[in-house]
Amino acid sequence: MEQFRLPKIAMPKLELPQAIQEVLAEAEEKLAHRPKLLQLFKNCFPNTLETTTKLLDDGTTFVITGDIPASWLRDSVEQVIQYVPLAKNDPDLQRIIGGLIKRHIHYIHIDPYANAFNERASDWHWSTNDITDMSPWVWERKFEIDSLCFVVRLAYTYWKETGITDFFDAEFKAALRLITDLFKREQHHFEQSPYRFTRNNGIPEDSLRNNGLGMPVNYTGMIWSGFRSSDDACDFHYNIPGNMFAVVALRQMQEFAEWVFRDYEFLAELKELEFEVDHGIKLYGIYRHPLFGPIYAYETDGFGNYCLMDDAGTPGLISIPYLGYASAEDPIYQNTRRFALSTENPFYYEGKAAKGIGSPHTPENYIWHMALSMQGITAQTAEEKLELIALLESTDAGTGFMHEGFHADDPSIFTRSWFAWSNSLFSQLVYRAMKEGIL
Repeated sequence: MEQFRLPKIAMPKLELPQAIQEVLAEAEEKLAHRPKLLQLFKNCFPNTLETTTKLLDDGTTFVITGDIPASWLRDSVEQVIQYVPLAKNDPDLQRIIGGLIKRHIHYIHIDPYANAFNERASDWHWSTNDITDMSPWVWERKFEIDSLCFVVRLAYTYWKETGITDFFDAEFKAALRLITDLFKREQHHFEQSPYRFTRNNGIPEDSLRNNGLGMPVNYTGMIWSGFRSSDDACDFHYNIPGNMFAVVALRQMQEFAEWVFRDYEFLAELKELEFEVDHGIKLYGIYRHPLFGPIYAYETDGFGNYCLMDDAGTPGLISIPYLGYASAEDPIYQNTRRFALSTENPFYYEGKAAKGIGSPHTPENYIWHMALSMQGITAQTAEEKLELIALLESTDAGTGFMHEGFHADDPSIFTRSWFAWSNSLFSQLVYRAMKEGIL
């Protein structure tokens, strides 16, 4: 792959906020009977703060993914989301998370189509072969619908958990306007969108076909997306879990419009857009599977073609309850979950060491730790949660951290030794299990 990568960088190590130290002390007590799991949690829970987070002089926060020195909108949210419930009485955490929200808003104003950004206008890029409207601030410009949804998710969750409103300024509201306008424009991608993306590196998953426009789609009311949360190009450009996430984000944006900005015209516009997207999901996004009954497709083009799979990245089909679109008890979700965790899903693998969901982003037979963590988070029984925690515990390859993908037969063969999103999602599962009293 032709790309421009910087050498591994060392982020300044932050002093852990008091609330984080208290969680680690709690783990010392509750996980004392599981010494390996305790050590994994102690490594993974603070990993984002210890290795990927930088407080900037302008009051914002820059969070890299780990082994790549850029900040993905999506990843940076998932790297800190487990800290948000702890921030209400911790000024240090408020500085970190509030600063990240402000940096996200800054990035959206630069380019709402981009998925990953530099700390400054350094003109560093993932690839020097991208044909798209680049900026010196942009590391990568793959439009993924979930990137914007995650920005809304963090701001909304932080507001609800802490009651803090100081980031609700004119720039924040203007960013909501940019998101809304982009969503509405991408409902009519071929007619209205300026977005194009081609990467001349010989890897089909890195480029949009049809001269960077993507494959043809029919109008459905859903929002077009160029790429998946794995950063791979969509086969059919209405990504169903991404559009579900957009519905949730639009509901959250409605609360901003009504209770923060008192803009009832904007509120009505958001409600209408939410209805259109949700109607499209229900009308075009459900496939009647011969084995599992009605399931949610992963992607569709609105012409009756479907991509039936699930991917380890969030948003995916397994993560629907985590996103807040439907409950774990929803019968179509239950059918979809059974499909995703079966060999009918072309990216579900079973091996000597593990079974679970992988991704076309990594080689065949590679299971992702993030998929196992999300399976545990969305599990309905304590037994399944404990089973997934044990599986995660046994597949770290002795490194003390989670990875991206690992071989189903041999966890010592893995990708990405420093992947903070995976560490955070694992930590979220374990911390929830601690709070539920099942560990």
